[in-house]
Amino acid sequence: MPDAFYSDFDSAAWGENGPQPPADDPHRTPYQVDRDRVIFSFAFRRLQSKTQVFQSGEYDFYRTRLTHSLEVARIARSIGEWLRRPEMGGQAIDLDLLEAIGLAHDLGHPPYGHIGERKLNELMADYGGFEGNAQTLRILTQLIYERPDGATGMRPTRAFLDGVLKYKSLRSEETKRKGQLPANHFIYDDQANIRDFVFGGRTAPEDVVLNKFKSVECQIMDWADDTAYSLHDIVDGAKAGFLTLDSIQAWAATLPEDLHWMREHAAYERLLDSIKQNKLEPRFANKVGNFIHACKLAPVENFLSGLTQRHAYTVVIDPEVERERDIYKQLALDVIFRSTRIQQIEFKGGVILDKLFNALADHYLDGRMTGRALKVLPEPVHSWTVGAADEVSRARYLCDFIASLTDPQAARLYKRLFDPDFGSITDLS
Repeated sequence: MPDAFYSDFDSAAWGENGPQPPADDPHRTPYQVDRDRVIFSFAFRRLQSKTQVFQSGEYDFYRTRLTHSLEVARIARSIGEWLRRPEMGGQAIDLDLLEAIGLAHDLGHPPYGHIGERKLNELMADYGGFEGNAQTLRILTQLIYERPDGATGMRPTRAFLDGVLKYKSLRSEETKRKGQLPANHFIYDDQANIRDFVFGGRTAPEDVVLNKFKSVECQIMDWADDTAYSLHDIVDGAKAGFLTLDSIQAWAATLPEDLHWMREHAAYERLLDSIKQNKLEPRFANKVGNFIHACKLAPVENFLSGLTQRHAYTVVIDPEVERERDIYKQLALDVIFRSTRIQQIEFKGGVILDKLFNALADHYLDGRMTGRALKVLPEPVHSWTVGAADEVSRARYLCDFIASLTDPQAARLYKRLFDPDFGSITDLS
């Protein structure tokens, strides 16, 4: 088993003024420090009350962003253990690093799931946009620790940042490529220096598709994420009554021609049989192992492969397991996410975030102020926003605040600002 997969290049820590030495801890590796700093953060704990598929707090057994992140971290670590086997590639990918990346990968998601991300991107269109992965990067490098005089990041290692950085294309680059503002899959333009740090100062060749250029740990996290939500959304959807024999068969009957293969795949029949026998959850729990064992490593060459082994390997997934994943993702999208019940809840979440952002903008953005500005943000965010250097920075602080809210916090703030019968001067903030 190789024992020198990582070097000082990988463990170097992010710093505003250049790479820093990793945390000096005699009892923990730099990647264990990364993991522990995530676990003990407010940003991580807030995930317990943020929507994964179904609204947070509606029932106890549905997954939240927190339980999803725990599952992704565990699956990613298991994939790393599997890939250490000689026949799978035999590389000593750091398991604590994989766990840290899995725990952190959704830190930047706002309240109300994907509608929250889309709505904030729309509201921030003139101020740099919003993207969940970019916000995760911002939290780790700038916001995770709050102090009265400002916020600061956690000095994450290069390997950890690279593993979390699922998308590497700047918003301006995606805008130029698409000819319009992107809806997702970008990082903020002011994060170009972080990408430079991740790349060790090297420039990616023009033929490299940045949003597909991922370290081996990022690829593992990505497949662990796919494993968790493609399998577990099905289980949660069945428990919630969205997925029944009738609804699944009706879905299969209306698949477009290019997706007819889905209803002919063995996984489709096994799904129906599992529901008939009331064995969906235990059988899908076993499928997690199948998805883990579908991975193997293959060597690859690129502009960073000579600098770090993290970019000298790619994760290869068994095509049949990928097709099974595709069936579950398509089923969840069509029957759960596009259902009237879920879309009504998404609409409501979008309305709440829209009104919150515009209320704050009316009091903090120069071009929006109406009359005397009120102190409607709590400290220390109010002081940070007022003291920001320009309009774009103030808008970003407003966005940071709203994105950090849990689903219940957003609902309470909405009621406090807009419901005449809700709220008191004695309320705890």
